[in-house]
Amino acid sequence: MKHVIALDVGGTGIKAALIGDADTRLLHETRRPTGRARGPEAVVEGILDLAAELYALGEKELGEPPAAAGAAVPGIVDTRTGTAVYAANLGWRDLPLRDLLSRRLGGIPVALGHDARTAGLAEGRVGAGRGADRFLFVPLGTGIAGAIGIDGRVEEGANGSAGEIGHIAVRRGPDAPVCGCGARGCLETLASAAAIGRAWAEASGNATADAADCARAVEAGDPAAARVWQDAIDALADGLVTGLTLLDPRTLIIGGGLAEAGETLFRPLRAAVAERVTFQKIPLIVPAALGDTAGCLGAGLLARDLLSAPDTPNTTEVTG
Repeated sequence: MKHVIALDVGGTGIKAALIGDADTRLLHETRRPTGRARGPEAVVEGILDLAAELYALGEKELGEPPAAAGAAVPGIVDTRTGTAVYAANLGWRDLPLRDLLSRRLGGIPVALGHDARTAGLAEGRVGAGRGADRFLFVPLGTGIAGAIGIDGRVEEGANGSAGEIGHIAVRRGPDAPVCGCGARGCLETLASAAAIGRAWAEASGNATADAADCARAVEAGDPAAARVWQDAIDALADGLVTGLTLLDPRTLIIGGGLAEAGETLFRPLRAAVAERVTFQKIPLIVPAALGDTAGCLGAGLLARDLLSAPDTPNTTEVTG
């Protein structure tokens, strides 16, 4: 049975699968720790070893070796050269991961993608954005990223940085929080799950409190939690309206851990966006549908696309 390898590499764990070349069924799925405490070289070896295991498993159980592989990784990614340019949490700089994987896997074609855009590819093709000609996918987790879907592809930009909505400055001045990128007032410093967790830990006096705790306190009617939550919603709406003004998407897909708050997030967010628009058309604002499998599914789709369009430059084609 023809199939491909899919790898979704995160800061703490790797999701991996064998996926059929004609649908999105996970023929085999496994998860491993990334092992970053052992250093960047050990992380790379772990990825290569896992890919080789999947290759052998596919050959044994499915009657033929995988036809291609796709890998989604964090940080800055040059998909044209297949290089993980920079990933601070994994200690990578200019890592030729595509070539390393291809050599370990007997020379099969390998696609490398940015984790958020790869997840967005899956949401756009088979998830919450299915059928939308324009979508914006915004995962809200430790940080905030984005994927821009335009006419059946996920746009990467001239330098591989398209969709970085988390680094839109939504607050100005010396009191605006400093972002890891060096700027002040970036959206992810105010509206990510990590930012809400920090704000609620301070407001509640509970150093271990996180964004999920804040959401539960909001649902229980805690006024302090409601203030923290609304501050984050206001910042998020400011950033999203900037994105909507520039991109005019038909569907806005919100994913990541924060989306698990459901209508506690979506009801006030839709209202806050509506309050801020003037001439802009409000898109359909929906939760992501694929959960934490989106990155792995997207990596499989990247691999499948190689088999039909191996020479596509600087974009990730969505063909079905």
